[in-house]
Amino acid sequence: ARKKVVRKWEKLPGRNTFCCDGRIMMARQKGIFYLTLFLILGTCALFFAFECRYLAVQLSPAIPVFAAVLFLFAMATLLRTSFSDPGVIPRALPDEAAFIEMEIEATNGTVPQGQRPPPRIKNFQINNQIVKLKYCYTCKIFRPPRASHCSICDNCVERFDHHCPWVGNCVGKRNYRYFYLFILSLSLLTIYIFTFDIVYVALKSLKIGFLNTLKETPGTYPSASLTVLTVLEVLICFFTLWSVVGLTGFHTFLVALNQTTNEDIKGSWTGKNRVQNPYSHGNMVKNCCEVLCGPLPPSVLDRRGILQQEENTAQEAACTRGPSAPEPAAAQGPGGRAEESSAQQKDGGSVPHPNAVPVPSLSNAEMPEEKQLTTGELPVPSQDAGQAEH
Repeated sequence: ARKKVVRKWEKLPGRNTFCCDGRIMMARQKGIFYLTLFLILGTCALFFAFECRYLAVQLSPAIPVFAAVLFLFAMATLLRTSFSDPGVIPRALPDEAAFIEMEIEATNGTVPQGQRPPPRIKNFQINNQIVKLKYCYTCKIFRPPRASHCSICDNCVERFDHHCPWVGNCVGKRNYRYFYLFILSLSLLTIYIFTFDIVYVALKSLKIGFLNTLKETPGTYPSASLTVLTVLEVLICFFTLWSVVGLTGFHTFLVALNQTTNEDIKGSWTGKNRVQNPYSHGNMVKNCCEVLCGPLPPSVLDRRGILQQEENTAQEAACTRGPSAPEPAAAQGPGGRAEESSAQQKDGGSVPHPNAVPVPSLSNAEMPEEKQLTTGELPVPSQDAGQAEH
């Protein structure tokens, strides 16, 4: 038997992609994530390669240092958000799913044909507030409070906020703080680069004029191509600034209220019922501390756990079994058939031994050697075998 080691991430349901032996977990649609990397790396590379050199000499060498710190922090939080488990809830095992179905049927009773079954909901109380736990027909579980099923990744995520294609992953309980820190640091980095690009163009324009700066020849520093790249950086930062800064402001508002994007879109706490948010502490500082500084729960997927499967080949099975051995004769004693024959002779030959196995009659010539020695008779022709034996 040969055992093949299989990790649990290879058998996990859903539409996630795993890399580095299950250490990295992402969504399958990663095209926009690569675009995010290209925009950040490309813009920062141009800024560090050209503008930072001039600004460090003309203004201060601290300008590229602070830009590098913001860049590294933004990239670290981006990768942490994209490559981590957002808080996926495991699906129910077949036995668990069958037990839950039995409980639901026992509670709701038999639904007549043609009628719609009642919604599968459980009531749960949090801070004197009734919260409904909905049943997930895909995962076969009652989702915990604030959890929701992501249609893109096909998984239930705890404290589901939204699915962000820009980071290539869902944003949930285990990576929301890193997502918030990423958009916050990216906003600061975008403002920083945009501001110093404007400063760079202004400094050059004060020396040789704005039009001369745009018309500079390749023989001088910076070249005409460098000026075009600077303008390109300004345009990218300008259009990125509004979206990223606006997104950061929106999530700052949600963090202060201890609310998720999913709850805000559905109007869970601002609907007609005017139900108050049971998760809010009524204090912005406490809400921010809970969301951004609270304990981070461990992943419940155990992606790198080991599952062992046995694979038997035909050749290994044949070698393991070996040649087939003859089955032992029933009721055969230490003496074999010789004991059976002697027992029959002692009893007169009329009554067989109780444990003897019936054997077809044979001539002396065909009888075994042990029986010939036991009877002490010489071989006789086969036609007189019965009389001699009698």
